[in-house]
Amino acid sequence: MTLAHIGMGVSLLGIVGTSAWKEEQVIGMKPGQSTVIAGYKLQFKGLEERLGPNYTEKLGSFKVTRDGKDVVMLYPSKRDYHIRAMPTTESGIYNTIYGSDLYVVLGDKLKQGKHAVRIYFNPLVRFIWIGALIMFIGGLFSLMDRRLRVGAPKRAKNAKPVSDPKSVPAE
Repeated sequence: MTLAHIGMGVSLLGIVGTSAWKEEQVIGMKPGQSTVIAGYKLQFKGLEERLGPNYTEKLGSFKVTRDGKDVVMLYPSKRDYHIRAMPTTESGIYNTIYGSDLYVVLGDKLKQGKHAVRIYFNPLVRFIWIGALIMFIGGLFSLMDRRLRVGAPKRAKNAKPVSDPKSVPAE
């Protein structure tokens, strides 16, 4: 039971951290432009058009650096499916080792050669899932304890152990 409560605390830490310290930007960017979010510098390198099996996509490339060091390349895309004429977006996601996530989403084309870009930084988001896993494991442990199980048979308090079953008087 204690383990499950610790898991609840870890999940709450993740929820509070994500709510309090998240950062978002929705901006128009041209290839070559940069922006900074949560200490990460994102440079829009450009777009590439590709043809998939049942869609066409515009694949953006973003170079992510921190303190002048390369971190990762993100490739968000915007897809148009031929049959249903339905556009979708595929996010570029970077999961940090500190439990935070950086998302880049490519939007529609704007004026002057710009594209709408949505950038999200969610700190401690992984703590929500880790806390849920800890709660699950704590629940399994509590189910293994026969004392806490509902309907589990209990020993009578004044029962004396029987050494010879033949010596028990018949009722």
